[in-house]
Amino acid sequence: MLMLCAVSLSAGCPGKQGELERDAKAVHRSGTGNRIVTSFYPMYIMTINVTKGIGEVRVSNLTPPTIGCLHDYSPTTAEMKKLDNADIFVTNGAGMESFLDKVARQNPRIAIVRLAEGIPLLKGAQGENPHVWVSISHAISEVENLKKALISLDPVHAGAYKQNADAYISRLAALRTEMVRELAPYRGARIITFHEAFPYFAREFGLIIAAVVEREPGSAPNARELAESIDSIKKKEVKALFSEPQYPASAADAIARETGMKIYVLDPAVTGPDDPDAYIRIMEQNLKTLQEALK
Repeated sequence: MLMLCAVSLSAGCPGKQGELERDAKAVHRSGTGNRIVTSFYPMYIMTINVTKGIGEVRVSNLTPPTIGCLHDYSPTTAEMKKLDNADIFVTNGAGMESFLDKVARQNPRIAIVRLAEGIPLLKGAQGENPHVWVSISHAISEVENLKKALISLDPVHAGAYKQNADAYISRLAALRTEMVRELAPYRGARIITFHEAFPYFAREFGLIIAAVVEREPGSAPNARELAESIDSIKKKEVKALFSEPQYPASAADAIARETGMKIYVLDPAVTGPDDPDAYIRIMEQNLKTLQEALK
């Protein structure tokens, strides 16, 4: 009896692993496997790469694939119910998912993983910028964080998580090397982007964002902001103007009409197909677009 009590007490003592502290029984449910929900598209693509081929793990995305960035997004009742049945919630963090406190209150047993944890954040007009995954280097850091979190929460599949994550990171690193090499001739080029999704991307490849058309999607620029963007282009300070495939480009169209500048499309990888290679293919297309726009 004394031995049983000792085992029981030791099992109830939490380890010091920050937010990843969880009773194993809360994560591993007999016969159901691990149920992982991701907050939005880029988190989903990372997670299906790291969990590839692990039959006991189920991954689903919380939000519709057409939502894009979760700026001020409020989950529906059905989406919150989906979290009731999840063991792990994989998020970007850094302020992207403003509803995380609500999730933690309503689902105190769920393990919330914030992949941007530890990544230095840039400050913009709206405060700290959460779009870290658009930088390939930071995407690699997020995959590393995901690997560590899943190994901690589900040590049974630690080997598979590590193998999958390391293989994906190797591919991302190769892509980054290629893009750094191919974009080297355009370092210092000044561009105008649609909204504040690209500061980390621009810094990685030596580009300068001279202006942003819309600070937040749906918030049309005022007359002064439009005039500043048009003036920068007319002074030949700007090499290219970019919109994003997820949002209407009416403000960018207005700038293009005033300046005669062609609009190109840069994709922040917030929507796309249910394909593990989607992020890599989106970035490869962004490379081709930049080469065409900046040549």
